Amino acid sequence: MLVFVSACKTKTEVSKSEPPNVIIILIDDAGYVDFGFMGSKDLQTPNIDALAKSGVVFTDAHVSATVCAPSRAGLITGKYQQRFGFEANGTGGIGLSDDVVTIADVFKNNGYNTYALGKWHLGEDASDHPNQRGFDEFYGFLAGSRSYFPLENPSKEKMLQHNGKRVVFDGYMTDVLGNQSVTFIEASKDKPFFMYLSYNAVHTPMHAKEQDLETFKNHPRKELAGMTWCLDENIGKLLKTLENTGKRDNTLIYFLSDNGGAHNNQSSTGPLKGWKGNKFEGGHRVPFLVSWPKMIEGDNTFDGLTSSLDIFTTSLSAAEIEKPETLELDGEDLLPYLKGENRGNPHETLFWRKLEESAARMGDLKQVHLNNYGTVLYNLSEDLGETNDLSETNGEALETLQSQYTNWETQLVAPLWDESKPWMDVTYHIHKQLMQNKAPEYKDIWSAAFKNRKQD
Repeated sequence: MLVFVSACKTKTEVSKSEPPNVIIILIDDAGYVDFGFMGSKDLQTPNIDALAKSGVVFTDAHVSATVCAPSRAGLITGKYQQRFGFEANGTGGIGLSDDVVTIADVFKNNGYNTYALGKWHLGEDASDHPNQRGFDEFYGFLAGSRSYFPLENPSKEKMLQHNGKRVVFDGYMTDVLGNQSVTFIEASKDKPFFMYLSYNAVHTPMHAKEQDLETFKNHPRKELAGMTWCLDENIGKLLKTLENTGKRDNTLIYFLSDNGGAHNNQSSTGPLKGWKGNKFEGGHRVPFLVSWPKMIEGDNTFDGLTSSLDIFTTSLSAAEIEKPETLELDGEDLLPYLKGENRGNPHETLFWRKLEESAARMGDLKQVHLNNYGTVLYNLSEDLGETNDLSETNGEALETLQSQYTNWETQLVAPLWDESKPWMDVTYHIHKQLMQNKAPEYKDIWSAAFKNRKQD
């Protein structure tokens, strides 16, 4: 059971001569309750649970988008991705704006080794390559998804590469990335490092190793169980290497999913409504933890309103790196909350927008809006499942929330690309049905097309 607290204790202070290592472990499309530390009873995650035990679990944490690419753009830049037009999924052939600063840029400029591993999904042009966006080393792939097993003739986007050169591998992608994370830690020696460890697990395709499928052969979600088990094993490798090299205590680790569980990967969002791709809690409230044993007391939880946007700001604070004067960030420094110096919510408001759908959060109140349809209002403290629409009975609160959202929207630019009409139609349908507390008739373009063929 999660115990809600308003702040956590500090341990010993770290001198400026000992800059911490920083690792972001970003996983893909994970269900909100699909880890032991989040309450899962059927998926085994002992190493991730131990990591959670060593740190602070956030109970009201969110990403800035409900789909992969824009969520990653927000995390790596520390600002709402709509500020630079990265709003829709995919990369639109444009990717990250050339003038946007990444967290890796700043750490590299301050003497850190910078490593990116795994899924990139932030652009495929030369100017968007991780090596051009602050990372000394990139060991991964550019696309949004790919097979977990070797491909005979992969495209430039789907091939596994090391700094632009194809890597031919045997085995299973999660193991390959886990092994490389260990290699980078060992290679960094005494120099501090920043690592963006972006696993494609547990995104589709639902590929698990044969031995893991055999282990979980009677499991109702055997593919997800096997994929999650392997992910956990590789995070265990990373933690063991940090211990063996004496780096664990002074390594700040974040663990989170890039968005909510998907409808097609056997994931579970538990008590939350919705899933990946829509603006209900199941789309953007994610499992999130922070561990830094030398600085933050473990075995704690924090229930303040937090965001993946906070990772950039918090990491700069931890490393005592002064934020460049021209750099504007939307995230808050979480350390004062984790050290018990501040109480309450790091954010009073959070906002989401992707083309026709949007949402806004203020305190416990949340609105979900669908263009040319309407707006619903919920009180999450009383209705986490977002079923009781208060828009007609609490008009004053809705007006205040809409005013906050409208003000935020004036700071944005128009999206630089959109999504295909079939996908937008499906997303629109899902939002409309969920706003009415109805089950969607379809969840992707293939099931929608099949339904239409049956009607014909």
